Amino acid sequence: MKNILALIGGGPRDQVIFDTALAAAMPFAAHVNFLHVHVSAGEAALGTRTEFAVGPAVGVALRRLEERARTYSRVAADHIRDLCENSVVPIDDAAEVGRNSVTASYCEETDQALKRLSENALRNDLIVIGRLKQTQGLPPHALEHLIKRSRRPMLVAASGSPRELTGTAIVFWDGSESATRAVEAAKPLLTKARRVVVTRVFNRRKSDGTTLTEIVRTLADADIKAEPLPISLDGRSFAARLAAAADEFKADLVVMGAYGRGMVRELLFGSRTDALLSSTDKPILLVH
Repeated sequence: MKNILALIGGGPRDQVIFDTALAAAMPFAAHVNFLHVHVSAGEAALGTRTEFAVGPAVGVALRRLEERARTYSRVAADHIRDLCENSVVPIDDAAEVGRNSVTASYCEETDQALKRLSENALRNDLIVIGRLKQTQGLPPHALEHLIKRSRRPMLVAASGSPRELTGTAIVFWDGSESATRAVEAAKPLLTKARRVVVTRVFNRRKSDGTTLTEIVRTLADADIKAEPLPISLDGRSFAARLAAAADEFKADLVVMGAYGRGMVRELLFGSRTDALLSSTDKPILLVH
């Protein structure tokens, strides 16, 4: 894992995004590319009341949006400079390597947010992003779009900064292609983890541990010692049961496939990915 992309909004959660990216980068002495997308007033207005406003109100609303965008950009740049300095992480053309052997760069792009994010994602091995609703002008579905379109593993930060990502990792396994890709993408971190637990939720009381045995054996082939953990729903929802397992093991990292049910099933039954993001406050590595 050599290059990590971290999305910086210029808001109060920049510290968490920075710390999560740093926790992912440190085991590999990786380079972190911090990216801020400046969403201009015209693009930020799309789909909002401002888009349909008339008269003098239009100009007032657009000026407010543009001023807000400039503020986010200024704060984002200041945050990264200060955070890198405080963490002894060389940024841009700094000559000396800090104690963590992690380096960083900062870039700002303007408009066409989803396109800019997708293009930058393709040039990195991992993307770090926040899970809360976007407030800096990005589309509300930016996270889902990136997961589905970039084909890159996404590390979704928790609400607070992680102590580490290589303590206890819990893998939510369902045998799907997306879960297989998630495990493959997470192997660098799983290799560094002190404990790896692989769990699967079974609807019936008697579980068939065959599939868990197979994935544990696959991980062993990659020198990753994992513990199988079959669990039952116990009358709870899928997301609630998995969240409870993550809490029980004090997981530092959750690994799972994302948005693998298909559009029709998600419309009918909802997305398990979104449900889990709402149910557990852990860093989650997702792959579609």
